[in-house]
Amino acid sequence: MKKILLAGSTGYLGSYILKELIHQKYQIKTIVRNPEKIANSLKENNLVEIIKAEITQPESIADCCENIDVVISTVGITRQKDGLTYMDVDYQANVNLLEEALKSGVKKFIYISVFNGYNLRHLKGMNAKEMFCDRLKNSSIDYCIIRPTGFFSDMKDFLEMAKKGKIFLFGDGNFKMNPIHGADLSKVCINSINTSEKEINIGGPDILTHNEIGTLALKAWSKKVKIIHLPDWVRRITIWFFRTFTSSKTYGPIEFFLTVMALDVVAPKYGKYKLETFFNEQITRKNNAQQKI
Repeated sequence: MKKILLAGSTGYLGSYILKELIHQKYQIKTIVRNPEKIANSLKENNLVEIIKAEITQPESIADCCENIDVVISTVGITRQKDGLTYMDVDYQANVNLLEEALKSGVKKFIYISVFNGYNLRHLKGMNAKEMFCDRLKNSSIDYCIIRPTGFFSDMKDFLEMAKKGKIFLFGDGNFKMNPIHGADLSKVCINSINTSEKEINIGGPDILTHNEIGTLALKAWSKKVKIIHLPDWVRRITIWFFRTFTSSKTYGPIEFFLTVMALDVVAPKYGKYKLETFFNEQITRKNNAQQKI
C-alpha cells in the first residue's frame, strides 16, 4: 500500500480525503498548522502521522516527504483571514511542497485546482493556482490536477441569503452548475492515485440552474420562493468597486464568486450526494445547535 502525504486535511475537502484514506487503510502523513483540530478524532489511529508545520515556511516542512509515495494537496485560500496572499499560499506554499516531493523522490503529486481555472487567470486566486499548475506540469514528477466545479460548502452562500427570505441573482438566473460534495470528490482524488490521467474535470450528479439552487435553499428554510433578478451591470460594477477600493485579500473571494455567477460551470457528473439533501442537513444542524443553547 502506498504511503500518502496529505496537505490541507483540516479544510472542507481535505477532511473528507483524510477520512477516505483512512477508510481505504492507506498509511498517511498529514501536515497541519493546528494539530488540535484533528488530533482528538484520530486518537489511537496508527494509520495517521500528524506533522505540525507551516507550508508557507519551507524550513518547517524540511524532509516531510521522506518515504512518501504520493502527495495530495488541497492547500489554497478560501476566506482570507491571516494576512497571507494568494501567491503566498496557492502558489508558493504548494511550490515548497513540490520541491520537497522532488527532493525525496515522491512518485506522484495530486493537486486540487478549479474547473476551467486556466480561463480565469485574470482573477487573482485563479492566477496563483494556475501558476502552480504550470510549475507542476513542467516538473519531472508524475502528476494529476483535479478540477472540481465547486464544493457543496460554497453553496452555503445561497442558504445565507435564503434565511432572510430572498435570493438575489444576476441576469435571468439560468446559468448552470453541478457542484460536488466533498465525500464524492474525495473518492475521485484518491482514485487518481492509481490512474494515468493528468487532469480530471469533475462535478456533482445534478446540473442545476442558479434559479433551481435558490429555490432549493429557500425551501430548505421553509420559505416562499422569492428570487430577485438583478441586471448584470450591477455585478460588473460591484467587481469594479471592490477591485478599485479594496485589497486583493478582500476582493479576491468576491471577485471569484461574482465572476462564476455569470458562467455555466458544468463538468462530467459524478457521485451520489444531492445538493437538496445537503441544504436540508445544514438547516437541521443549525436548528439543533440553537436548541442546545
